[in-house]
Amino acid sequence: MVQSVLIADSGATKTAWRLLENGKSINFHTSGISPYHMSQSQIENLIRQEFPQKILTKSISKVFYYGTGCKTSMKARIVARALATFFGDANIQVTHDLMGAAIATCGNKAGIACILGTGSNSCFYNGKKIVSNSPGLGYVLGDEASGAYFGKLLVQHFLYKKFDQALEKAFVKQFNISKDEILHKVYREPFPNRYLANFAQFLSAHRGHYIIENIIEDGLREFFGTHLIRYPQIEKMPVHFVGSIAFHFQDKIDELCNAYGFHLGQILKDPMDGLTKFHQLKSGSKKI
Repeated sequence: MVQSVLIADSGATKTAWRLLENGKSINFHTSGISPYHMSQSQIENLIRQEFPQKILTKSISKVFYYGTGCKTSMKARIVARALATFFGDANIQVTHDLMGAAIATCGNKAGIACILGTGSNSCFYNGKKIVSNSPGLGYVLGDEASGAYFGKLLVQHFLYKKFDQALEKAFVKQFNISKDEILHKVYREPFPNRYLANFAQFLSAHRGHYIIENIIEDGLREFFGTHLIRYPQIEKMPVHFVGSIAFHFQDKIDELCNAYGFHLGQILKDPMDGLTKFHQLKSGSKKI
């Protein structure tokens, strides 16, 4: 009997999926899934509308889902029930994205694992489970150095007219948006964190400008100073990062790790390859 395994890594903005079958893989993406902002029926509708039809008709043996907002069993069950609607015969395991980041970067070894994507989070992982977590408080109260955090800073700089003339002109050209539109999107429409994170691309496009470099460094220092220095294990364990923000600004992360005396481990744009390797080894085979 062919064993088909579906792995998901879901953030607030997008979800990466990988189907493993007969030593081959099929990769695809959907919108982000968050049980904090979506009901079971909304998640089901997303899967129904955005999954490739050939995936929905397959007989899936196991589903390993790592997603934002799935730390509590109540929220994890919302996602698990939605998945079971389509893959009722599968063994479905749902946990949060921080565990996915820890497994992908640390495997079965101890380390500090961090997410710097649309949101941010961190933990100490002992090689089997997450032992401690400097909590991610979401984009309103926390998410330091996340895409949403940087997007909020950029919007503030634009609306408060803190950009110089060249940056303001570039911002207007790239996004062509007014104050009223920004406020409506942030306060009146769903998923404002996704919306704010979209502005973070402006940082990469304007590296080298002193205002942009200051924003990046200040945001990362906020993450290091608020979260990473709180882990007593940080002096002995490697610190790993996953996420688009970490990937694009890894030069700054490297500089800060040197400044703080931290041992920098892996920086991955996404954890999918690490998760795939972990589950293949766990199954006792290099191929599923």
